[in-house]
Amino acid sequence: MFCTQCGERLADTARFCTACGKPTFGDVSAAPAPKKLRRVLAERKLAGVCAGFAEYFGTDLTLMRIIWIALLLLPPHIGLIGYIVAWAVLPAS
Repeated sequence: MFCTQCGERLADTARFCTACGKPTFGDVSAAPAPKKLRRVLAERKLAGVCAGFAEYFGTDLTLMRIIWIALLLLPPHIGLIGYIVAWAVLPAS
């Protein structure tokens, strides 16, 4: 097996590269789960859309709410349309 980052030859049982330290993902259980965009109902004010986007992008929830309010105030009201679409499309969790 070879490291996908640096190309170093590794043992088949290695979980991390000895040269660069990156995980090898040879074991499926060691691979990180992909991020999923969802509505977070535990931290919601209206529908959990802002909380879901904040979680997905790794930003502060208050900052994400300010961004959505700024988009709401733009003339074509893209924020309102986007919020309603996200509310209807994103799965709740």
